[in-house]
Amino acid sequence: QVQLVESGGGLVQAGGSLRLSCAASGRTLSSYAMGWFRQAPGKEREFVAGISRSGSITYYGDSVKGRFTVSRDNAKNTVYLQMNSLKPEDTAVYYCAASTYVISGSYYSENWRYSYWGQGTKVTVSS
Repeated sequence: QVQLVESGGGLVQAGGSLRLSCAASGRTLSSYAMGWFRQAPGKEREFVAGISRSGSITYYGDSVKGRFTVSRDNAKNTVYLQMNSLKPEDTAVYYCAASTYVISGSYYSENWRYSYWGQGTKVTVSS
């Protein structure tokens, strides 16, 4: 079993950047494909980005493609989400999640594939 803790959220102006981190403990992160999701108030949870166990394959939701970058450092047991050109509509609680499945393509967006979730970190983008 793995425990996940997100950090790095905060308040930023539109056009700015933030980097979120997801630190894992309890088991080595390289055993898991990872995903980032977000949930805005009153809205359903939305897929943001996914990354394979080795980090060689990434996949993004349409709303963040070209602005966000997911990466991982398995030696540090940490996954990152670099968010650039932030927009007010990016305001949400961001969650990282770990999956034991071997995932490809759009299957990263299926949240049932993820067994472990962090508690979330809040990102607020002001206009």
